[in-house]
Amino acid sequence: MFKKLPKTNVVIIGMGAAGGVAVLPLTNAGLKVVGLEAGGWLSPRDFAPDELRNSTRNWPQSVQKAATEAPTVRATSSDTAVQGGHPMMNAVGGTTMHYWAQSWRLNPWDFKVVSATRDRYGNARIPQGSTVEDWPFGYEELEPFYEKVEYSVGISGQAGNVKGRINPAGNIFEGERQQEYPMQPLRSSPFTELMSAAARKLDWNPFQGPAAITSELYDGRPPCQYHGFCNKGGCHVQAKSSTAFTTIPKAVDTGNLDVVTFARVTNIVTDNDGKVTGVDYIKGSETFFQPADVVLLAGYTYENVRLLQLSKSRAFPNGLSNNAGMVGRHYLSHHQISSVSALFPDDLHNWYGLPAQGVAIDEWADDNFDHSNLDFIGGGNLWVYTDRKPMSAAKMSTFGETRNWGSDWKAFIMKNADRTNSSYLQNTTLPYESNYLDLDPVVKDPLGFPVTRITARYGDNEKRISAFVQDKMERWYLEAGAIKTSKSGFGNAMGASTHAYGGTRMGNNSETNVVDQWGFSHEAPNLGILGASVMGTSGARNPTLTVQALSWRTAEHLVKNWRSIAG
Repeated sequence: MFKKLPKTNVVIIGMGAAGGVAVLPLTNAGLKVVGLEAGGWLSPRDFAPDELRNSTRNWPQSVQKAATEAPTVRATSSDTAVQGGHPMMNAVGGTTMHYWAQSWRLNPWDFKVVSATRDRYGNARIPQGSTVEDWPFGYEELEPFYEKVEYSVGISGQAGNVKGRINPAGNIFEGERQQEYPMQPLRSSPFTELMSAAARKLDWNPFQGPAAITSELYDGRPPCQYHGFCNKGGCHVQAKSSTAFTTIPKAVDTGNLDVVTFARVTNIVTDNDGKVTGVDYIKGSETFFQPADVVLLAGYTYENVRLLQLSKSRAFPNGLSNNAGMVGRHYLSHHQISSVSALFPDDLHNWYGLPAQGVAIDEWADDNFDHSNLDFIGGGNLWVYTDRKPMSAAKMSTFGETRNWGSDWKAFIMKNADRTNSSYLQNTTLPYESNYLDLDPVVKDPLGFPVTRITARYGDNEKRISAFVQDKMERWYLEAGAIKTSKSGFGNAMGASTHAYGGTRMGNNSETNVVDQWGFSHEAPNLGILGASVMGTSGARNPTLTVQALSWRTAEHLVKNWRSIAG
């Protein structure tokens, strides 16, 4: 029996990167908001620098829900899906508690892949079978919201293009910005300085990447201490700009936000006319119905799609907002299908630090280079960083010099523990008709609900990008003095990823998209969707900052159009 709670203006499902940003403009406008979060509040006591607990055991105190509903994965519809891991977590602040905190804007090209490609290279260059569309707006529309998030959350970095003025210390390929970053970039390290010098010898343009980490005292929070453990670890001094330490507390302080922790949402409720009326959730042994004028779904891509597909009703027999059959479609992910590792002759002085403390090359990203004589579109961002810890060092490649066990292996590890590096390559990924998310017909979570099934594999375009970008990364390492390199291979299936996109894509055409340009459902107008599930392209970038800018934009639109949306 569901206990009916007092009605609120807005209920947000998920208090992570997306929902945690949206609450601030909503509550500042005076709207009453209930935030439902499947995890709890974490404190500095939860952020011990423990490599075994954080990286190997996956921060166990904060993955209760996610770990029990890991998606199943298969390459094609004729394959049997197998269950893998879930890359996300549950907590107030979501994965902004333990992510790397790289905070990139998309390149202007990423918003107009189809039209820009056809204008420059002709119609035939769009890969066969891809369902990619231009976004319903361009970079210029989102730029003010990027800026609002960067200043509200706290992003450090070096701008490369402020009002058309190019600064070679930053990313010379970035879209035009109106302001500098609020903080200087994180400091360099001996290793990133070595790699930057090598890049300049190649006539490339290295730059320190942007990070949701304080490089100086900011908004009452201290600067980064560079002690490491940002990879699947929280920050005990709150230098990492998680929404749990930035926008959510400010929204709570307005008196208009009520955060309900350990709330497991099971259904988004609609009336017979298809209007959303609230959500059902479980907390402990009790069940509740939270009525609301507007519902904002702000989970991770797999969770957003799954909850819509589970929320069936008379108005939506195939799942909420799915009468056109588009929920789960246009799926893509950044699952890292390739990287390059390098062995150097001397120590790199690369212990600890953090993954966002790195140097980037954008010459080969997006459409920053001429593709006329190439057999793919898009590209990749090259990224090297300082993070190294004992257990990860012990997992290094042996570069064919010894077997991976026994006394010879131990001797190799002891000699070379600080002489290797592995790159982080983010490549353009496009959506394809054959890639989608649906409900697994066999595997269920502990409550008896089907988990998400991922049916996806990379296309030839993505594989060609990866091979091309690997060659550029290898060249960079060799210029820096590496004596050996190794390249990873390609998996067949596109597995679960921390960078998953699509499934509720944004666009003006209701026959090919789930939400409109503002993030509201074409079929249930008082349902908004926040997160990377609305994004139709990935770029060569981490998605978080774009997700947050889109969330802020959706929230402001809701405030300005409250009467028409809430009804």
